[in-house]
Amino acid sequence: MLEARLEQASILKKVVDAIKDLVQDCNFDCNDSGIALQAMDNSHVALVSMMLKAETFSPYRCDRNIALGVNLTSLTKVLRAAQNEDILTVKAEDAPDTLNLSFESSENDRISEYDLKLMDIDQEHLGIPDTDYAATVTMPSAEFRRICTDLLAMSDSVTIDATKDGIKFSCNGDIGSGAVTLRSHTNVEKPAENIEIELTEPVSLTFSLKYLVNFCKASALSGQVKICLSAEVPLLVEYNLSGSSYLRFYLAPKIGDEE
Repeated sequence: MLEARLEQASILKKVVDAIKDLVQDCNFDCNDSGIALQAMDNSHVALVSMMLKAETFSPYRCDRNIALGVNLTSLTKVLRAAQNEDILTVKAEDAPDTLNLSFESSENDRISEYDLKLMDIDQEHLGIPDTDYAATVTMPSAEFRRICTDLLAMSDSVTIDATKDGIKFSCNGDIGSGAVTLRSHTNVEKPAENIEIELTEPVSLTFSLKYLVNFCKASALSGQVKICLSAEVPLLVEYNLSGSSYLRFYLAPKIGDEE
């Protein structure tokens, strides 16, 4: 069986909030190393990959591999019943047809318990190849969200240029054009505001802003975001959660006529 306890329900709430507009139904794959999720959006342009490592939970028990087929809209409705500070415990039998969620208030003696019906979902597992990216940018997640949101007001697409001078987000739309350039920046007193750019070769790629703005919902999970680019491979946007848990988004670049 599976039994996993999170000290703060807000972690799962924020993860589900960040992906529910991209993916409707997906499997949470549980094994002894943690709970993983991998799913593509309907248009097969974006891929979500999440890993909540066993050490994120306390305690964590999973006796055998279990796939929990969940409708994320339904899960969101159940998670709304949890306060952010509630202790969240998820339980499932070895061949489950429901997922049990309990929310325990840390302030008073209230325990809420819900059983969510599960679905059978056939999902292919896509091997995500390890890529040595040409450019890797680590920056405050709120800054990335602001840039994407501001540029979406101008255009549907953004071109990301990474060079030795910095990283430039630029767009062209019906009402005009816009660009934001960032350079490496170190703030010793506020390390969360650091911008780090690692570059092996210059890269310039164009992406859909609608998807990037969607990914930015995960900025509630982490103060920093890592953006990795290479020619002709999907963009990686990665948010690190507690420990070595993560939420990653992959987005295929726009090619030629699409831009």
